[in-house]
Amino acid sequence: MTRVDFYILTETDPKSRLPFACRLAEKAYRQGHKVFIQAKEVEALEIDELLWQHKPESFLPHNILGEGPNAPPPIQIGYGQNAGKHRDVLINLTDDVPDFFNQFKRVAEIVPQDEALKQKSRICYQRYRKEGCDLHSHNIAANITAN
Repeated sequence: MTRVDFYILTETDPKSRLPFACRLAEKAYRQGHKVFIQAKEVEALEIDELLWQHKPESFLPHNILGEGPNAPPPIQIGYGQNAGKHRDVLINLTDDVPDFFNQFKRVAEIVPQDEALKQKSRICYQRYRKEGCDLHSHNIAANITAN
């Protein structure tokens, strides 16, 4: 059964999801997990750049799916593709539940205080519940998401 964690941010800006996604990806990577970040194309490019800049003292090996070496790095970013061979952690930055979500052990949904995104997250929550996922919610303080 897939565990789905909804991280409820205090920020209203939809872009606040991106730095928090970097933190989640770093944490999962440091714990030895392979991470797939599903995003819209423009956000995929932004998250790619943010991962390069995330922490100067920390390197997070990543690429956009289909680019780079034949052996995929532990963190991959996709937009519209399937998740390749990653199976550990999915960070979903899209408005819908990816069809391939159930191949992952864990899914992270990041929800800012934007009304439109909150409504879309409620729809995703209902779908995950219907699919029998193990659902959890976490309220995240503003200082945790700041870079």
